[in-house]
Amino acid sequence: MSETATGTSGSSYAAAGVDIEAGDRAVELMKEWVKKTRRPEVLGGLGGFAGLFDASALKRYERPLLASATDGVGTKVDIARQLGVYDTIGHDLVAMVMDDIVVCGAEPLFMTDYICVGKVHPERVAAIVKGIAEGCVLAGCALVGGETAEHPGLLGEDDFDVAGAGTGVVEADRLLGADRIRTGDAVIAMAASGLHSNGYSLVRHVLLNQAGLSLDAHVEDFGRTLGEELLEPTKIYSLDCLALMRTTEVHAFSHVTGGGLAANLARVIPDTLHAVVDRATWTPAPVFELVGRTGEVERLELEKTLNMGVGMIAIVPQESTDAALATLADRGVDAWVAGEITERGEHATGAALVGDYA
Repeated sequence: MSETATGTSGSSYAAAGVDIEAGDRAVELMKEWVKKTRRPEVLGGLGGFAGLFDASALKRYERPLLASATDGVGTKVDIARQLGVYDTIGHDLVAMVMDDIVVCGAEPLFMTDYICVGKVHPERVAAIVKGIAEGCVLAGCALVGGETAEHPGLLGEDDFDVAGAGTGVVEADRLLGADRIRTGDAVIAMAASGLHSNGYSLVRHVLLNQAGLSLDAHVEDFGRTLGEELLEPTKIYSLDCLALMRTTEVHAFSHVTGGGLAANLARVIPDTLHAVVDRATWTPAPVFELVGRTGEVERLELEKTLNMGVGMIAIVPQESTDAALATLADRGVDAWVAGEITERGEHATGAALVGDYA
């Protein structure tokens, strides 16, 4: 290391592209949003080495089971980057994590996030955390901590990615899953808000790369721009599912994410049974038709990539169907009976879509 008359010429963290002061500013800006997610069990605030959650609150459980999940939002982050809209992608992150947790019947408790950026823009990072915090409120969980990492040289200045991990709790004898499902159970579909957070590599390839469509272009069938449609936040079903469990008998849930409806539904079906879902019970939103038509994507390929308009499935006894639909309607969730559980035939695979869309 050498020096000149004007000072030290050695390297520094800032010269390498990491701005600690910008990171500190981002933390200050996000504090008010994180505070809105606080639950009574949360101890302390931001700035510690760990987020604290008072587990003595779980003493009311006979045998509490902790459920955990981790996820991201895939290449949907690139749509947010191109549009310069950062305060909704957090909703997607919470949905991907907490709606996986609620599938087993668990109540979401707390979540942590990880935000990786090429360059820390404090207001931008705070906007991302704002969206995560709003999502946590919708899921009923606390945001107890997180990490913002600056990766100069690996990511461009405007590039970023997000990931999160969450924890929930369920009473052991209320654990939902395949062992509860019976022949004749109803398959109730809950409408998706849009593409949610899966399949964006296909969507971007078809609409933006192949067709050359602009995110700013108004699409008549959408009633808004293409970008607004693609950035529509993922619906968070956690509290709706918990309400369903309180008001009627539920045997299982299935969160429709990567792999599509049939593949995710099959994950909760026992080996001896089969879920039959009738496409004629709903009409997918125009965005699914646009992707299929523009990219000449076959229906089965679309169905194993996109949710096709169904974001969550509840499997309930036939006698609970009316009560389940009433509960969801009261909460503003568009839901319908989409199929039923049958005995598994010789060539059945656990779940299948039949017929044609309405």
